[in-house]
Amino acid sequence: REVRASTYPLIDAVEAHGIVLRSTPVLPVEEVALSSAAGRVLAEPLLAGHDLPAWPSSAVDGYALRAAEAGRRLRVVGESAAGHPFQGRLEPGTAARVLTGGVVPEGADAVAMVEDVTVEGDWVSAPSGLGRGANFHPRGADARAGEKVLEAGLPLGAAEVGLAAALGMARLRVHRRPRVALLSTGDELVEVGEEPGLGQVVDSNRWALLAALAEAGAEVRQHGIAPDQPDALRGLVESALAEAEVLVTSGGVSVGTHDLVKPLLESLGEVHVGRVKLRPGKPFTFATLPGGRLAFGLPGFPVSSLITFEVFVRPALRKLQGFERLERPTLPVRLGYDARAAGDRTEYQRVTLSREGPELVARSTGSQSSSRLLSLAGAQALVRIPPGGEGIAAGSVVEAIILSLP
Repeated sequence: REVRASTYPLIDAVEAHGIVLRSTPVLPVEEVALSSAAGRVLAEPLLAGHDLPAWPSSAVDGYALRAAEAGRRLRVVGESAAGHPFQGRLEPGTAARVLTGGVVPEGADAVAMVEDVTVEGDWVSAPSGLGRGANFHPRGADARAGEKVLEAGLPLGAAEVGLAAALGMARLRVHRRPRVALLSTGDELVEVGEEPGLGQVVDSNRWALLAALAEAGAEVRQHGIAPDQPDALRGLVESALAEAEVLVTSGGVSVGTHDLVKPLLESLGEVHVGRVKLRPGKPFTFATLPGGRLAFGLPGFPVSSLITFEVFVRPALRKLQGFERLERPTLPVRLGYDARAAGDRTEYQRVTLSREGPELVARSTGSQSSSRLLSLAGAQALVRIPPGGEGIAAGSVVEAIILSLP
C-alpha cells in the first residue's frame, strides 16, 4: 500500500479520551421487564411503594410472646407459619408457635428461639431477660413506604433486581443499551472457517470486538467485511448507521491509499481524533456523525484494535448507558520486570498478575508487538509505560488497569 502523510495532529491519549467522552451523550430512558433489568443502569430513583417487610416476621423458629412475660408459663394458642399467619391477637398470658418467616402475631413483641424454651403440652416458658424486638424483623425494617431505596445511576445486579421484585415492581426505567454496528475492512480478510490464501488473514478482530462489545453492554449487529472500495464501504456504512447509534470499524484507518475509513468519516461527519500518542493504537480515529451518532475507527492490528477499544470505546459505551463509573478499576502493582516504552508514545503493556504476600506482582506477557494477540490473551492487567528511554525499573509500584484478578 502506498503511504501518504497524515493531515491529523498526533494528540495525547488523555486528550483524545476527553474528546471522546465530551462528545458522548447518555442515551434516552426505556422501561423494561424485571427479567431484562440485570446489567442495566437505573434511570430514576426507586421508591418503596410499601413497607418492607410489610408485616413483622420471625427470624427464627420459636414462640411469639410478650417480652415482659418471659420467664412465666404461657399457654400456646396457635401457630404462625410462612403463608399461614396466626389469626387474631395474642392476649396476655398466651404465646403462639411461629416458624421462620411467619407473621409475628399482633400483641407479641419478641420471639423466643425454640431451643431456648421449655414446652409442656400446650404450655411454654421462655427464659427471663428476653428483650423486646428479639428475633424478629419489624414492619418496615428494610424500607418504609415512600423511602428511596435505590439511587438513579446504579447498575442493577442480583440484589437490586431482587429488591425491586420484593417491592412488587415488575418493570423498571433504565437507560437504553447502545446499538452498535460492527464491521471489518480490507480485501485481505476472509471469514472464520474459510481457508486463507496467500496474503490473506482470517478476520479475527471482528469476533474479538464482538465479545468486547457484548461485555460492555452493547446490542451489536455485525455487517461483515467491507472491501477496499470507496462506494462499497460507503454503502455498507450508511446501511449500518440506519439502525445504530455507534459505528465500530476495524482496519482502514492508517495512511495507505487503501485506508478508506477516515475519508469516509470526513464526508459523513466530523473527525475529531485521527492519531493518538499511544502504543499500540496510533491510527485510532473518532468522529461524530449527524443525529448524535458516534464512529470509532480502530486499527487493523489485533492488539491495537482491542487496546483502543479498552481506552476509548468501552468508556463511551458505559457513558451512553448511564454508568457513573466509566473506567475499569485500577490497583497498585509491583513490576516484576524492567518496563520500557518502545518509542515516543505512551505504551499500554499487557501483564499477568500473581499474589505474592500482600502484593500483586505484574509480569510481562512477552513480546508486546501490536500484531501478537497472544500478548493480550490471558493478560490480567494493562500497565501504562511513559515514553522515553528510562522506563520503569523492576520493583517499582505502578497503577495497573485491572482486566481480571488472579
